[in-house]
Amino acid sequence: MKMQAIILAAGAGTRMKSKLPKVLHKVCGDTMLNHVIDSAFASNVDECIVIVGHGADEVRKTLDPKIKTVLQKEQLGTGHALKMAYDEINNEGTVLILCGDGPLVSEDTIKELIHFHETSNAKATVMSTSLHNPYGYGRIIRTESNELAKIVEEKDANSEQKLVAEVNSGTYCFDASALKKALPLLKNDNAQREYYLPDTLAIIKEAGEKVGVYKIDDFEDIMAVNSRVQLAEVEAIMRKRINEKHMTNGVTLIDPKNTYIDKGVKIGQDTIVYPNVFLSGETVIGEDCVIGYNTKIHNSQIGNGVEIQSSTILDSTVDEDTTIGPYAYLRPNSKIGKRVKIGDFVEVKNSTIDDDSKASHLAYIGDGEVGKNVNIGCGVVFVNYDGKNKHKTVVKDNAFVGSNANLVAPVTIEESAYVASGSTITKNVPQGSLAVERSKQTTIEGWVERKNRGRQ
Repeated sequence: MKMQAIILAAGAGTRMKSKLPKVLHKVCGDTMLNHVIDSAFASNVDECIVIVGHGADEVRKTLDPKIKTVLQKEQLGTGHALKMAYDEINNEGTVLILCGDGPLVSEDTIKELIHFHETSNAKATVMSTSLHNPYGYGRIIRTESNELAKIVEEKDANSEQKLVAEVNSGTYCFDASALKKALPLLKNDNAQREYYLPDTLAIIKEAGEKVGVYKIDDFEDIMAVNSRVQLAEVEAIMRKRINEKHMTNGVTLIDPKNTYIDKGVKIGQDTIVYPNVFLSGETVIGEDCVIGYNTKIHNSQIGNGVEIQSSTILDSTVDEDTTIGPYAYLRPNSKIGKRVKIGDFVEVKNSTIDDDSKASHLAYIGDGEVGKNVNIGCGVVFVNYDGKNKHKTVVKDNAFVGSNANLVAPVTIEESAYVASGSTITKNVPQGSLAVERSKQTTIEGWVERKNRGRQ
C-alpha cells in the first residue's frame, strides 16, 4: 500500500529571531526541511506532503516540484495542520508524520518506527524517548500495564506529570483510515486553545483501537531546532555523523572536530583531509588526494591523486595528479587538466588549462583557453575585460609566456610560440615565433651623481 509522509513546516520560529522561515535554516549545507524530506524518501515513502505557513512562498521555492504543499494560514496547532491536509491524506495505507525542524531524524530510525507500527497492528504509533531535561516537550503518560494512557503538553501538565522524563518526539505513524476518522473529532479545549495532534491518539484509543509507543534510545534523532543555539548543537551532531561516515569509508580526517563537510559531498578512499577544511555543495573528491588545511571547495569535482594546499575552488573541475596552491583561487567554470600545477596566488576564472601546463605563481588567467605543456610565467595577466565585454585569450600547446607579460584579449598565442617577459601582447603570435613588445633599455651613466649635486 502507498505510504505518505506529512511534514509539519508551518511555524514561524520566533526564537530564531530571523527573517528566514525556521525550516529553511541550513544544517551541513542543506535546509532542515530538506534533511527531513531526504530521510523520508530514503525510508521508502512514496509521497511527501509539506504543511507550509509562515514564509510559505519562500519555503515552496526551495522544494522539489514533486513535493506537494498544503497551506496552513493560521497556526492553530499540529492537529489543525493535519486538518488542512485532510483531502490529501490517502484513505488507506500508512501515514508518517514528521517535524520539519527536526533534521537529525535518520532513515534507519524512521524505518524501525514504520516496521514497529505495521507489525504491531496498531492504528497509531508515537515515537518517544527519555530526556534528562524534558521541559517543553509533551509527556508520555503510561498506564499501570505500561501502555500509552495519554500525551500531556507542557503547558497542560500538572507538577507530577512534569516529572515524567519520557517525551513525545512529534513523529508518528498512523493507519490512514483511522487518522481521517479522528481528525474531525479534534477539539481545542486546552490552555493553548489549539488543536493538538496527540489528541488523535486518545480518540483512536476510545474507538477501541490499538495505539503503540515506539521508544528510541538515541534522543538526538528527535532534537528540534527552536533557537540559534539549538541550530549550532544540531549542526555539530550532524557534522560528527557525516565525518564518521567518511572515516568509516576509508578517508583520513586529521582533526574531525575542525573539518566541515556538507551532506552531499563524496570523498574517495585514502584521501587525507587536514583541519579547517570546508567541503560544501555537491563536491566530489577522488581517491589518494591531499586536501591541505584552510582549503575551501564548493560544488567542484576533484580527480584522483590531487593535492590542494590552502586554496579556494568554486564550481570547477580539477583532473588527476594536479597540484593546487597554496593560496590559489579557482573561480567558477575553471577546468584544470591532468598533472597541472597552479601555484601560489594564481587566480583562474572561466578558463580551461590542459594537461601538463603550469602557472606556478602570481598570475591571473581569466576567460582563457590554455593548451598542453604551456608555461605561464610569474605576473602574467590575461587582460580580458574592456570595461563592457569579456574577451577570450587562447594559448596553444607548448607555448611559453614569460614573466610579467600582459595578454590583451582577444588574442591567440599559437603552438610553440614564445612571449618575452615584460611584453604587452595585443596581436596574435604565429606558431614558433617570439613576440617582444617593450621599449629599448636606455642607460644614462653618471645620472645619480648629477642628480645629487642638484640637491646641494
